[in-house]
Amino acid sequence: MKLSFRWYGEEDPVKIEYIRQIPSIDSIVTAIYDVPVGEVWSMESIMKLKEKVENAGFNFDVIESVPVHEDIKLGVSTRDKYIENYKANIRNLAKAGVKVICYNFMPVFDWTRSELNKTLADGSTALVYYKEQIDKMDPLKGELSLPGWDSSYTKEELKDVFNKYSKIDEEDLWENLEYFLKEIIPVAEANDVKMAIHPDDPPWSIFGLPRIITTEENIDRFLKIVDNKYNGLTFCTGSLGSGDFNNVIKMVDKYSSQERIHFMHVRNIKLVGNNSFEESAHYSSEGSLDIVEIMKALYKNKFNGYLRPDHGRMIWGDTGRPGYGLYDRALGAMYIAGIWETLEKTENRIVNF
Repeated sequence: MKLSFRWYGEEDPVKIEYIRQIPSIDSIVTAIYDVPVGEVWSMESIMKLKEKVENAGFNFDVIESVPVHEDIKLGVSTRDKYIENYKANIRNLAKAGVKVICYNFMPVFDWTRSELNKTLADGSTALVYYKEQIDKMDPLKGELSLPGWDSSYTKEELKDVFNKYSKIDEEDLWENLEYFLKEIIPVAEANDVKMAIHPDDPPWSIFGLPRIITTEENIDRFLKIVDNKYNGLTFCTGSLGSGDFNNVIKMVDKYSSQERIHFMHVRNIKLVGNNSFEESAHYSSEGSLDIVEIMKALYKNKFNGYLRPDHGRMIWGDTGRPGYGLYDRALGAMYIAGIWETLEKTENRIVNF
């Protein structure tokens, strides 16, 4: 396992120098954030970012993410131009030594929550998803302004893209994903870059938009589209775990044994019923996921990919992007590293007894 930490660049309130003070962090997970979606990242900007990361004492191995343009997801005639640009980004990142690219195929927005700063019983604040709140929101009336929602859309543009997706169902989205994968995976393989799709968060349809990377059955289907190790997963425990229909431990065991997990996002969530959940501390007893068993499954299968502590609470007066403060993610990193060290040392004692 290679432990990593997400950093949003120079504008991130969490300074890379602070991340350096967390023991055992191997890599920084980052991206180019000032280039419009669908455009090519210049080698100059990539190498500048690489230099910043490596000068801080980290490896520059994982990019999260290279966003997929909506025209690709919609399958419209302009998609080929954007796919060619995507291939160029894979090639450019490979030249800089990047080994894994995380991306997603969620229409319009990424992870969605109903509140960003819900006060928990311990006084910390966290991201939460309460279905009854989401059901009352109408994004076309400007009522949604949360992480994951593309605020670059004007109200009219948002209506237009929703209208386009009204003609797209899940099978159409599958077809468009297949077209994309069959174009990019050969390029990824030729450049020794592993593509790692992030599951939908949460793993069900929101606002009538289709979502397909949601369950074990659908992940099996995804992996078979291009049955190649370069077509793999960013396995997010919190995203898949927010659906009580997913057996996260079983899925981690299955896909890590197949060597199709290239990147792990490890976080805990507390299920509160009715397709609702609260993000919690990483510690197993604080949420509904058994982080120890998840790590044991990875260890059993000799997982050698990248792993980062995912969303944390805001604690101790921390500041930063919601879910991406320093302190709770650092606690999560140490919890994960402690589990892994215990597994290693326990195995060594048994072997050497």
